Amino acid sequence: MERVSDVVVVRGEAELFERTAHLFATATEISCAARDLHTWSVAHPTAPEREQAVRTTSVRKMYLPAVLFDPALAGHLRFMATHGARIRITEREVNETILLDRRIAIVAGDHVGGVRSYTVVSSPELVQGIQSLFEAAWAGGTDLEAYQARFTELGAREILEQLASGCKDETAARALGVGLRTYRRRVAELMDVLGASSRFQAGARAREAGLL
Repeated sequence: MERVSDVVVVRGEAELFERTAHLFATATEISCAARDLHTWSVAHPTAPEREQAVRTTSVRKMYLPAVLFDPALAGHLRFMATHGARIRITEREVNETILLDRRIAIVAGDHVGGVRSYTVVSSPELVQGIQSLFEAAWAGGTDLEAYQARFTELGAREILEQLASGCKDETAARALGVGLRTYRRRVAELMDVLGASSRFQAGARAREAGLL
C-alpha cells in the first residue's frame, strides 16, 4: 500500500475490500460510475443482501450502454431499480468512481500485472472535485427506464427485428410501412444508442440485452 496524506492506493479488490468494507457497511449515500458491473464487484452485495441494502441506502449508479448487452447484468440493473436505486445510462466515457456519503471517493486505476489499482481519497477538496465531475456526468445521463423507452418511441422493436434478420433497407421499410429515408434515419439513431458498428450487430445486441 502507498500512502500520501489522505490519498491511499491499494492493489486488487481483496485489499480494497479489506480497507473499505466498513465504509460500505455504514454508508447512507452511494454514487457509482462504471463501464459495467465488473469493476466494482466489491460494492455488490450478494443476492440475499441486495434488496435490504438498496432500501436502507440512497444509491445512484451510472453505466455505459454496453452494460445492457449482457442479460445477467441488465437483469441486475432492473432488480436494483425496482428496489429503489436510481440507474442512469450515459453514452459518454466515464471515470470509474464510487463516492460514499460525499466524504470518500474510490477511483479505479489501471491493470498492472493483472491486478487493478484503486485510489481511496478522503481529502475534502479532492472528493468535492470528484463529486462535481460525477454530478456533471449524472446530469447528462438518461434514466434507465427512459433510455429503454427510446427504443419504443422510435418503433425500435420492429426496426431491430428487421436489423436482426439482415434484410435490405427497402424490404424493411416496406414491411414497416415507412419511407426509406425515415427507416434509415431511425436505424442510424438506434445504432448510435446501442454503440453498434453494424446493423446486424445492433439487432443482435438488443436481443442479447433483452430489449427485443
